[in-house]
Formats: sequence, C-alpha cells, structure tokens
Amino acid sequence: MEAAIATIAEVGYRNASFARIAKRAGLSSTGLISYHFTSRDELIQQVVAEVVGAIGRFMAERVARADGAAEALRAYIEGNVEFIGAHRAEMKALLEIFMNGGFVYDNTTEQAVVSPIENILRAGQDSGQFRPFDPMVMATLIQRAVDGLPFLLAAKPSIDLQSYATEVATVFDLATRADR
Repeated sequence: MEAAIATIAEVGYRNASFARIAKRAGLSSTGLISYHFTSRDELIQQVVAEVVGAIGRFMAERVARADGAAEALRAYIEGNVEFIGAHRAEMKALLEIFMNGGFVYDNTTEQAVVSPIENILRAGQDSGQFRPFDPMVMATLIQRAVDGLPFLLAAKPSIDLQSYATEVATVFDLATRADR
C-alpha cells in the first residue's frame, strides 16, 4: 500500500501503473501486485479505504478524548489538520484519486463524512454550549474548511498548519458558541 500511495502522490493517478508501483516497492515484476488485486481500480479502492480508514481511526480517538461539544469540535478541526499535515503523501494521493474520478463521492459518502460533525453540533446545542443553527449546514461548512486543506497544500506547501488549525477552530468556535 505504501508504494501505491507514494507512486500516486508522486506521478499522479493516471500515471500510477502496476509497473511503477512495483518498481517503487522494489519488486521485480507486477505479479505480486496482480496476485492481491485483480485490477488497478481494485488497488485504488484499497488505497482510498486505507487512507479514509486511517483518518477515521485517528479522528475517533482525538474526539473521544474531548470533554464537551466545544472541545470535541476543536479536536475534530485540529485533529484533521494534524492528520493532513502528518500524512501529506496519503492526502495528495487521495486528492489525485478524487480529482481524477477514481473515488465516487456521493450522497452516502457525504452523509458518512458530515454526520459525526452534526452529532457534535447537536450535542452542543442540547447542552447549551452552542447557539441554535442548522447542524447540517454548519457541519458542511466545517467539513469543507477541513477537506479543502489538501488543495491549499498543493498550492502552498509551506503554509503554517498550526495557524490554519487555530484560525479555522476559532472561526467555528465564534460561529457556534451560545450567547454568554
């Protein structure tokens, strides 16, 4: 998987052939890859599943440690930025796959991505930490701020990620907090 991710990140989705991945992995032929994957599409889907799964596990652990909805929201935003910064090749590969049609992002995917944020927001509203607003709209805005970061990193790889995380978390703290 590491060789596939690195190859996609380096040469792009369209140019990431079994041969290039095998070469990157130090294999003498593509036989071992084709033994495990019947097609390039199957390999690509496994790359997506591995990266998305890693994000999900990382984020679940970060958010679970939070005390209250406001802290959970900050942990969600900062955790995503931290993951993206620490896994640039994986995120670049995922971006390549996404931008070239190798990953179908449909309504089911959107709901799976946004619903954990909606749950945090609803919990915050129920506890009085957050003001009234449409949780679906706010969750979508939060997710777009987070999943837009790989695009920004492609254009400006030296961006200060800590500053980015702080600013985004502050924006949504101000946007969600209840009047005090």
